Amino acid sequence: MNRRAAALCGAAAVVAGLITAVPADASPGPADSPGPAPSAGPAGPAWKKCGTRSHPTLQCASLKVPLDHTDPHGRRVTLALSRVPHTSKKTYQGPLLVNPGGPGGSGLTLAGFVASSLPKRVAAQYDVIGFDPRGVGASRPALNCRPGHFAPVRPDSLPAGRALEKTNLDRARAFARACAARHGDVLPYIDTVSAARDMDAIRRALGAEKINYFGYSYGTYLGAVYAKLHPQRVRRMVLDSVVDPTGVWYDDNLAQDHAFNSRHRAFMAWVARHDGAYGLGTDPERIETAWYRMRAALARKPAQQKVGASELEDTFSPGGYYNGYWPYLAEAFAAYTNDGNDDPLVEAYENFGAVGGSDDNGYSVYTAVQCRDAHWPRDWDEWRDDNWAVYAKAPFMAWNNAWYNAPCAFWPAAPADPVDVSNDAVPPVLLFQATDDAATPYEGAVTLHHLLRGSSLVVEEGGGNHGITLSGNTCLDEHLAAYLTDGRVPRDGGEADARCARLPDPEPPGTKTPAHSRGTALHGLLGFRG
Repeated sequence: MNRRAAALCGAAAVVAGLITAVPADASPGPADSPGPAPSAGPAGPAWKKCGTRSHPTLQCASLKVPLDHTDPHGRRVTLALSRVPHTSKKTYQGPLLVNPGGPGGSGLTLAGFVASSLPKRVAAQYDVIGFDPRGVGASRPALNCRPGHFAPVRPDSLPAGRALEKTNLDRARAFARACAARHGDVLPYIDTVSAARDMDAIRRALGAEKINYFGYSYGTYLGAVYAKLHPQRVRRMVLDSVVDPTGVWYDDNLAQDHAFNSRHRAFMAWVARHDGAYGLGTDPERIETAWYRMRAALARKPAQQKVGASELEDTFSPGGYYNGYWPYLAEAFAAYTNDGNDDPLVEAYENFGAVGGSDDNGYSVYTAVQCRDAHWPRDWDEWRDDNWAVYAKAPFMAWNNAWYNAPCAFWPAAPADPVDVSNDAVPPVLLFQATDDAATPYEGAVTLHHLLRGSSLVVEEGGGNHGITLSGNTCLDEHLAAYLTDGRVPRDGGEADARCARLPDPEPPGTKTPAHSRGTALHGLLGFRG
């Protein structure tokens, strides 16, 4: 996030409840017992200082792994790693690998964020390990299929006629062709299963018998796949904002559209409650009509040749991930609608939309993983019918999301079968989920809870943010800290094992509501679309 991406959230109002906590492993074996830190052998990472002002103890290293794990002596690729070492002299609980989602998100800085956001006594017991998955960021090779693919102004995402549909289809085909031309030799190996096998290579390099894992968003699916492949290597696992593993990836994206539309309407209702600050009225439906009127105007005349209709959707979709952005999006909306001033709108695009949309590497990995992980319809007529059906009920993100994923209709690498992540061999996994999360709707968490025997689900009632732990909700973070300390998980016996109240919605700038800076920092790391 650049410039004005600091956001306001309300003060925490949490309900811990009377919940019986039970240990995740009542009878831990020797491999589970805390002990001295293992010393990596000669092949272990060579850690070097790479600290920043925010995370001064951060260390960095690299690790070579097979491009094709079925050919361990063949071509190798390089993973970039980071670490915040444990500091406790009494208790060491092993490595805690962290992943921010995506797919395509960099985890290097997330290690520093997690280590500094957990209670000091908890973080001190772990080596917090970040990594850039294969193809991402500082790992090599890093994918960049078609530089400038999201440069503004793009065609309107709404294919009102066949000519506009063809223009968008041509862009999707061009991206897939460019990926084949630039990275065709590695695309068959950019997928979740390969990334999960990379995680086990990291475990071996660290000299650990088992790993602990903490994943957000797509990172929940990566963690579930790792647990399926290596259940005996999992010590503890935290999954926050859970991907529905039964819908990867075509069905999951259609489900997202409905959830994002609901979240966008929640934003409209919030703007209506703050008419005194934004002057857009008190009727959410009329405000929503005004938003679509703004979209139509920008389709005809983009703001400063930067923000057309598609860029407007890019700019406002982050509000579906994190309500801390709402005050700034509302300010831009009001300035354009009430005063004809597009400066705040362009600034909002540069702060929010451009960050998520123009990350060429992140998008390249996103498409490579999702297109390879599972089968996608190859008949565009199916996409057209499905997305128009969604648009009729949930117009906000339907076609923007369709074009974001459309290269998968033409992907050059053959698709794999999705992983059945059902698991009765993994230790108790702790899941966190907000009921109104748009990017990973609530039903997906319930599904994974049922598939992972012995897992525990902690729900943020009425919460709509994506990525909810370490963001200012004390109730959620207490469950997280208890689990990482000694494996305790709540057991309520219902659909959810624990429930926490959501944080209050943000207030417009100038109020005395304290900001949740950790929430803003986290969502800057998680990014969008994953």
